[in-house]
Amino acid sequence: MSDHAVDTSKRTWLIASTCAGAAGGVAVAVPFVSTFQPSERAKAAGAAVEVDISALKPGEKLTVEWRGKPVWIIKRTPEQLESLKKTEGQLADPKSERNPSDLTPTYARNQGRSIKPEVFVGVGICSHLGCSPSDKFQTGAQPSLPDDWQGGFLCPCHGSTFDMAGRVFKNKPAPDNLEVPPHMYLSDTRLLIGEDKKA
Repeated sequence: MSDHAVDTSKRTWLIASTCAGAAGGVAVAVPFVSTFQPSERAKAAGAAVEVDISALKPGEKLTVEWRGKPVWIIKRTPEQLESLKKTEGQLADPKSERNPSDLTPTYARNQGRSIKPEVFVGVGICSHLGCSPSDKFQTGAQPSLPDDWQGGFLCPCHGSTFDMAGRVFKNKPAPDNLEVPPHMYLSDTRLLIGEDKKA
């Protein structure tokens, strides 16, 4: 074997081992970088979720996941806010006094069940059997809804209805209002779901 053949094979071996080493370095770096973000286990256990609501327009709903549950963020229109006054007498728990510590934080025990009147934050799970209610924001008569419907939510499983603040109507299978999760504003356009230390 000539010296040239040895140099060529040595060079090929060095290039191959250097490439393998570089690839190994990248493989090691990826798991390390991902440790800076909450793990899926931490998210499921209740890690707070930060949400940018700057693009949310009146009448729109954004859904995020917290603790494996859908959390709705709805920017209510002036008409939807006005409708909350009209439904008071038809509701089972208009002031959120039943199970208040479990379902409604102190700062959301008001007509809109919210910190800011126009923004409703609620868990989208019916308090009856855990189904997810459907949006029924359009007002007026519709299938499975009263003729004077003011907008809100309908649980298709057993017919429970909720107003635009997630308050359950009387004589429905759902025993309680929709849950309001702990939350707080980090700024006018950023919400933190799952923590309310400033509230």
